[in-house]
Amino acid sequence: MYRDRSKIIRRIVIIGILLLALGGGAVALHSVYTVRTVYVEGNVHYTEDEIMEIVMSGPLGDNSLYLSLKYRDRGIQDIPFVDVMNVSILAPDTIKITVYEKALAGYVKYLDTYMYFDKDGYVVESSGIRTQGIPQITGLSFNHVVLGEQLPVEDPQVFSSIMDLTKLLNKYSLAADKIYLHSSGDITIYFGQIKVSMGSDNSHIEDKLQLLPDFLEKLQGKSGTLQMENYEEGKGKFTFKPDA
Repeated sequence: MYRDRSKIIRRIVIIGILLLALGGGAVALHSVYTVRTVYVEGNVHYTEDEIMEIVMSGPLGDNSLYLSLKYRDRGIQDIPFVDVMNVSILAPDTIKITVYEKALAGYVKYLDTYMYFDKDGYVVESSGIRTQGIPQITGLSFNHVVLGEQLPVEDPQVFSSIMDLTKLLNKYSLAADKIYLHSSGDITIYFGQIKVSMGSDNSHIEDKLQLLPDFLEKLQGKSGTLQMENYEEGKGKFTFKPDA
């Protein structure tokens, strides 16, 4: 009887020691992997603080191991404009949050709402606030807009052209406010008070856009139309017509 009781006490002591060791290990592990430094990249629509608040909220939100498992190329459903977020551990107390935003071609304004669409013309986000860096697309004809569906335009091929143009604008760091697609095929791009007539010849559109940053810098503070319809390789001379 005494021996049995002694065995039970010994087992309890061993279990207690194991629990204390596990508890101490967990505390030490949590302390080592507590996030103290955060780097954020890829964010455009949200500030670094906003991204950190989204990712690091809730229980264990400050634990780098937990966050790296939770946000391992995780698809995001409930945050506008964000497609995927990934958390990688740079050091036990340092993480990097990489934000992959949805590739937006532009937006149309419909019933006082900004409807953002992707390269295929599907409306992926709607907002009452305009987002800087994404151009308004005008000249498209449609009679309704449904979130998650393609804009009902006559020629859906126009969306790939819009996406190509948007990519080129980004390539040359050109922040267009608006792109007007004429029924004739001509394209006009708006940069503040400057309208740029690109014409309908898309074969030289990148050559023209490559020249635009220098022209726009020289035209700062002015209002009018830069006529770039006619392009001759190597010349790069265009007419600017000030507004009357």
